[in-house]
Amino acid sequence: MANYAALFEDEDDLFGGTPKSKFMDVVFNANNDIVRQELANFIDKVAIMEQMLEDHVGEDINGAIEQYYFQHQDDCDTKAKSLYVELTGAVLSQSE
Repeated sequence: MANYAALFEDEDDLFGGTPKSKFMDVVFNANNDIVRQELANFIDKVAIMEQMLEDHVGEDINGAIEQYYFQHQDDCDTKAKSLYVELTGAVLSQSE
């Protein structure tokens, strides 16, 4: 069976692009107030997670992140796509 995953990774594909490219389209075209609020919520969540990580691994957060990514690249890439979709959905669900 052929692998069709590459079809959905092409930014110019028939279905409209990657989760990242669609997120960028939405962010630059959606209501500015909604985008600002969702990005602020996202940054607050990241700040909490960074603080938790710092408490767990110490000051070298970037080193810990790089090491984890190296060991779990596929899972991290999948999670990033999921987060793009989630954030895009949050913006679109509040838009008219």
